[in-house]
Amino acid sequence: MKELLEYIAKALVDNPDEVSVTVREGVTGRDGNPETLFELRVAQGDMGKVIGRGGRIAKEIRTLMRAAAQRRGERVSVDIVD
Repeated sequence: MKELLEYIAKALVDNPDEVSVTVREGVTGRDGNPETLFELRVAQGDMGKVIGRGGRIAKEIRTLMRAAAQRRGERVSVDIVD
């Protein structure tokens, strides 16, 4: 899962070497159930490319990650941090 998020982010940004993903297991989700949290960090100049106009790209990244996790019977969330 981490590799998928890194692959997506690196394809979007100008500085792929500055993409990093931190994984935190067992985080309690909004509904109280445990899930895996992925924290995505990119270069400051690439934040707009990962978030997109109105957050559209960020929303689609989260949708792709949830779909991939659901196929494996897992729950995930993605935070884009600066």
